Amino acid sequence: MKKIVLAYSGGLDTSYCIKFLSEKGFEVEALTVNTGGFSKNEILELESKAIHLGAKNFKIIDAINPFYNKIIKFLIFG
Repeated sequence: MKKIVLAYSGGLDTSYCIKFLSEKGFEVEALTVNTGGFSKNEILELESKAIHLGAKNFKIIDAINPFYNKIIKFLIFG
C-alpha cells in the first residue's frame, strides 16, 4: 500500500482528496500546520473529520512561534 502525506486544511478540496485517495487504496496521513489560526476545538474537529473521511492518521504541527519569529514580527517592524 502506498502512503501519502496530505497537507490538510479541512476545506472541500483537501477533504475530497482524503476520501478519493483512501478509496483508491492509498494510506493517507493528514497533516495540518497551525500558524495560529485554529482553536483547540477546531483542531479536534479537523482530526475527527480527517479520520472519518478515511485518513489513517492526523497530525498537527504547532508552528505558531516559528511563524511569528521568522515572518510576522518582520512585517510588524516594517
